Amino acid sequence: MLTVFSEKHKLRDAKTELYGGQLVAPFECPVRAEYILEHLKSVQLGDVIAPDEFGLGPITRIHDREFLNFLEQCWDLWVAEGYSGEAIPTCWPARGMQLRIPNHIEGKLGYYAMAGETAFSNGTWEAARASADVALSAQAAIKNGANEAFALCRPPGHHAASDMYGGYCFINNAAVAAQAFIDQGASRVAILDVDFHHGNGTQAIFYNRADVMFLSLHGDPRDAFPHFLGYADESGAGNGEGFNFNYPMGPNTNFTSWGSALDDACKKIANFGPDALVISLGVDTFEHDPISFFKLTSDDFKRYGATIATLKLPTLFVMEGGYAVEEIGINTVNVLQGYEGL
Repeated sequence: MLTVFSEKHKLRDAKTELYGGQLVAPFECPVRAEYILEHLKSVQLGDVIAPDEFGLGPITRIHDREFLNFLEQCWDLWVAEGYSGEAIPTCWPARGMQLRIPNHIEGKLGYYAMAGETAFSNGTWEAARASADVALSAQAAIKNGANEAFALCRPPGHHAASDMYGGYCFINNAAVAAQAFIDQGASRVAILDVDFHHGNGTQAIFYNRADVMFLSLHGDPRDAFPHFLGYADESGAGNGEGFNFNYPMGPNTNFTSWGSALDDACKKIANFGPDALVISLGVDTFEHDPISFFKLTSDDFKRYGATIATLKLPTLFVMEGGYAVEEIGINTVNVLQGYEGL
């Protein structure tokens, strides 16, 4: 399996995350990608290549241009105010407030942020741009004849909506890649999100559309981030009614229950008949992940990779979450090897 990877991910190296009332070292950190790359190479899964550059065009098919301008300018505006720490939002347009974009960077952060845990740091924009190029390069490989490819994206993307960042995400890599398939002639694309956390950004982007089916297996939002999206009754709207499926599950969910949800999602994908499948691959469903509560074992990842392969679709794996650093490489590669039948 071809892997696309960019060394520019290291430019995203924030030092602070708001967690449990403290500023801690971020769970989403550069070593995550390094562990995955190291294990990929150790099992010799396939070639690893650097991405091509695609510019902003494919990204603006998904994201609001003013939002992208904010991401590009955020760090410089923050520094210009004389702030010495990393940029973290402190206020939001809560219920009953005006949805107007402020001039001051503090207000801009709150307007565009969906959550307050993700610090914006120097190099974030460059890393996010490169992460999107990784996804687009892997998508291009499939468009050019490969049956599968792995986009080792970092930072991740599935929490980013058309004009919101948060949950460690800035550009929605999976959504950008899915749109690229559509723009290049695909009639239908399915996105299967297996990250522990609901892909709220991806859902919001495609919620009113019938050409992209979104399916997400995740921690029940009553108990898990992002809390305010991901319920089972969210089925799409307008033209998208009936093309959005959520499988929220509670604490201590094991592979028996999780696998049943996956089987159901795969049946829906098969009935949909997409031209391509995008997997938002988060491995934070692992039993020892520090910020989740599912109980999948390392062997389970190989098992569900094999299940996805039964769909026999051109498949793009896009890296999302996974924070048990010592095991993230093993679990990610297990999915890919299971898909390959190895």
